[in-house]
Amino acid sequence: MSINEFEKNLQSLFNDQNKPVSLKLNNEYSILLYPMSVNRLEDSIYFIGKEYNYKYLYIVTHNSDSINKFEGERRNTPYPDLYFKRCFLTTTNRITLQSIFSYTIPKVVGLKNSFGFGDRLGLANGGHIRSLKGSDFYPILAQQSIRELARTNRKPEMVMDAAVWSVFQEGYKSGFGSDADHLKSTEDIDLMLGAGFTMFTFDPSEHVNNNADNYSEEELFKIASGLPWNELNDSFPNAEKRYAGKSFAIAENFSINVTVNNFLRAYTKYGKAIAHIKKLYDYLASKCSTDNFEIEVSVDETESVTSPFEHFFFANELNRLNVKFVSLAPRFIGDFEKGIDYKGDIELFKAEYKKHLSITKHFGNYKISLHSGSDKFSVYRVIGSLKEAYTHVKTAGTSYLEALKVIAAKKPDLFREILDFSRNLYETEKKSYHVSADINKVLPAKELTDQQLIALFDSNDARQVLHVTFGRVLTDKEPSGNYLFKDKILQCLIENEETHYDFLIKHFIKHLEPFK
Repeated sequence: MSINEFEKNLQSLFNDQNKPVSLKLNNEYSILLYPMSVNRLEDSIYFIGKEYNYKYLYIVTHNSDSINKFEGERRNTPYPDLYFKRCFLTTTNRITLQSIFSYTIPKVVGLKNSFGFGDRLGLANGGHIRSLKGSDFYPILAQQSIRELARTNRKPEMVMDAAVWSVFQEGYKSGFGSDADHLKSTEDIDLMLGAGFTMFTFDPSEHVNNNADNYSEEELFKIASGLPWNELNDSFPNAEKRYAGKSFAIAENFSINVTVNNFLRAYTKYGKAIAHIKKLYDYLASKCSTDNFEIEVSVDETESVTSPFEHFFFANELNRLNVKFVSLAPRFIGDFEKGIDYKGDIELFKAEYKKHLSITKHFGNYKISLHSGSDKFSVYRVIGSLKEAYTHVKTAGTSYLEALKVIAAKKPDLFREILDFSRNLYETEKKSYHVSADINKVLPAKELTDQQLIALFDSNDARQVLHVTFGRVLTDKEPSGNYLFKDKILQCLIENEETHYDFLIKHFIKHLEPFK
């Protein structure tokens, strides 16, 4: 059989849903093929398929050199004039694949609407990609924070592997980004840069003075005047001249008038954070061309709301320091708790968001980023109705919850164990998260029917209990050394991949539609 004839056979199996179809090679050997993964390059054909629920990259070619580039094993087929190789979905093979197919390399996103799909289990990106149909959001598919890596015992390469193999599986050629999230140190940068990440979210929260809102003006002056001004390429007198007593026209009906107190408080609160971001940016720029990365600045993980002036001040100072950033995440008014909708006065949020929006338009070179963006449907409707600037939305935990929902639907007894385990750990694990769940409102598993297990995912309390315990659920082990839950969760999701994808598609369409 010629390579053209083999390709024609594959084309006959195509379906635009990318549902796996059987490719029978002989009486004893068949593969479940993902039809949209099929790629022809010169005299070689590449595709993703699976055998016994395990996925592989397959290469069919007349040219043995094509298959020698990949790690794997030759397979016997009825076609003696064709080489056939089954290759493992490893990091080494992923890097080789990226050298051949450029659309599998993450890109710098730039000023366009973007959506971050965090995937803590490495199995959700296929569903994420399918949910994008009809949306103009640019996807960030490889997204994981340093905290999540630590809590799941994953490596950055694993996150990139999962995204790239999913892109190839789904035949997704429209481009995707990658977000090394919540980086705090140069060591964090090295870790993520080495794995091929292109977007770097700097988290300077450890350098923010959260007590600044409570200091007297005398205390503010003492702290602000003692900042590391050399690291800011500035001096206290120059900064004072730049802000104190000044008025900044932001929009036609919106000006920011800066008092001495505003000036002192902003520097006291954020001065060291800005210096730290400058340090991280310069380090990254020394390691990589500025054309090959982009920066997001996160100021959302602070205890107090970012005022319009503080937003203006932060962006203005970064611009002054030549820190090029593509997005900034303020700490908005109201509560952006994990895994549930916005809590607060939505009209007040809208009024304040318009001010933040005006500031981004004033500078014109970055977008507003919405952190803890999972399930903030009322906020999406507000932002989607304005359509006046670019937006980045960041989600992670909501995909994990959809995975657990699959477990509840397909393996209710396993989910009952996870639920009780999470209930027992909630009070301890919630300490590093912004959540308000009442554990007393989440009943023990034995008191719930199978149908009520599914209904838990409509409960704010249950969602947060399940959300914040993900690290322990995915890493705790039995005395024998086997994982308590991780392997069982992964196996269930692998066996029920289409259900998992369907849950994700339905859930993320709800996220994306308000922005249309």
